[in-house]
Amino acid sequence: MDKTKNILLRMVAVFAASSLSVVGASAVAGVGPLKAIVIAGIGGVAVVVEGLARAFLKDGKLDDAEINDIFTNADKSLDK
Repeated sequence: MDKTKNILLRMVAVFAASSLSVVGASAVAGVGPLKAIVIAGIGGVAVVVEGLARAFLKDGKLDDAEINDIFTNADKSLDK
């Protein structure tokens, strides 16, 4: 259960990190800030969910190292 809670909390952090970076750009692009936040946040979370699914498909389990790698890679992709 602790692993699940950790993953969910980290997904919230990914959502926040990916969505907050688009608030300023949304004004320039003429997109409402709430819509931009939701779209960017879902995109960030989708990257994590895909990574977790692919890691789970390999051997039917997720170990801490795999989870950390997935979130580390998601964080790197937010920097682009």
